[in-house]
Amino acid sequence: MNKMMSGFEVQPAVTSFLKGPLRMLIGGEWVDAQSGETIDVFDPATGERLGAVPSAGEADVDKAVRAARTAFESGPWRSMQPAERGRIVWRIGELLLENAAELAEIESIDNGKPAAIAQAADIPIAADVFQYHAGWATKLYGRSVEPSVSYMPGMRWHAYTRREPVGVCGQIIPWNFPLLMAAFKLAPALATGNVVVLKVAEDTPLSAIRMGQLMQEAGVPDGVVNIITGYGETAGAAVAGHPDVDKVAFTGSTEVGKLIVNAAKGNLKNVSLELGGKSPNIILNDADLEKAIPGAAEAIFFNHGQCCTAGSRLFVQSDIYDKVMEGLTDYAKSIKLGPGLDPDTAMGPLVSAKQLERVQGYVENGKKAGAQAITGGQRVGDKGHFFAPTLMADVDDKMEVYREEIFGPVVCVTRFDEADAQLLARANDSIYGLAAGVWTRDLEKAHRLAAGLRAGTVWVNTYNAFDPSLPFGGFKQSGWGRENGDEVLEHYLEPKAVAIALGE
Repeated sequence: MNKMMSGFEVQPAVTSFLKGPLRMLIGGEWVDAQSGETIDVFDPATGERLGAVPSAGEADVDKAVRAARTAFESGPWRSMQPAERGRIVWRIGELLLENAAELAEIESIDNGKPAAIAQAADIPIAADVFQYHAGWATKLYGRSVEPSVSYMPGMRWHAYTRREPVGVCGQIIPWNFPLLMAAFKLAPALATGNVVVLKVAEDTPLSAIRMGQLMQEAGVPDGVVNIITGYGETAGAAVAGHPDVDKVAFTGSTEVGKLIVNAAKGNLKNVSLELGGKSPNIILNDADLEKAIPGAAEAIFFNHGQCCTAGSRLFVQSDIYDKVMEGLTDYAKSIKLGPGLDPDTAMGPLVSAKQLERVQGYVENGKKAGAQAITGGQRVGDKGHFFAPTLMADVDDKMEVYREEIFGPVVCVTRFDEADAQLLARANDSIYGLAAGVWTRDLEKAHRLAAGLRAGTVWVNTYNAFDPSLPFGGFKQSGWGRENGDEVLEHYLEPKAVAIALGE
């Protein structure tokens, strides 16, 4: 072990990786940006520079797209036997698990999240995603059809459908779950025979680079996966607008998602979007509060609140409001903030100074509008980007702090009297519809509220429970389409009808 980051030991493999050079993967080769420009990468726990990655421009994206197109049209990936392709995708998952400790430390250093949580959750779930989708490689069935073709009476037909890969997929991922979001995008695309240009977030590029090395080790052919590092407004925009990209998948803010849609219209790309959220989390007076209180706390404080599904609007039935607030306050005050490499850390820093400023701004705006920070509400320390777990009370449904996605450890707590249509109307009163939570012992109320909530996922007596078999995505301005489950496959497959006239 080497003592290196934030005063904590990291594995020699991490030290070696960070020494670099840290480059982009294009056509099977690790390369610098053609301009020679780079982007500095920082440790959010200390603000110290970790290294630099290439700053890709349009020329680099074009090179990556051309490499992907060549791999799709003339490489072995699309024509490979499905079982063989599935084995390679499965092997990626195995290599993630075999290197879990190293990847968790890289993720922690780069993103700020506790390494212990990354190793327990992010890396295993990413591996599960690859291995779940590996199984689909051999199960992409078409079907036979018996057409009538009424204007050709007496003709006999042999007709069937095929499901074929879309082609070159541009994929753009965010900084909050860098490796896991890459897995969500890459696994279904690869299992279905597509090729990929992956643009990673400029704030957190490191784990994707390391995963690219592991994908090469797993046997992914050259050009099938290309990994681009660069800014969203340059490299990301170039991916979304490139005329030879057949499909773009994006995870990030709703504002940027709208820009992606506009950029993709030139060649009418297939577009899927997983966007923002301002998720309602409802605690009824019959809930098991020993589970509901810590559950509601984790719904907002998990991953430092930098989670699109975060339960950031908490509705508590009036007769248990004081007890819930007391429990949440105690829980928030007990959370240990610190560097992600510290094994005792429960919450690390926000990802960047920009994000810290954003969260601070929303909280101050809420206070000016009359909301009260029961606990937290401020930066912690003067080193790194730490923000205290924050409970906001006396919040009006029209306040900005209540309505807009903050993407930090800030929850707005409000009361309700009855689990009725008025509660559902308040819970659904948002431009977003990504996730929701319900805490109750009453089965009838659970089903009724789950049916009435306009959200892509509703958790009952739990929160942030993810599995590759469950489709994930949102209603309204939380996005288009779904990730995971068999639903995601339709984004990466084109149905083709084949009709053969057999004569009369």
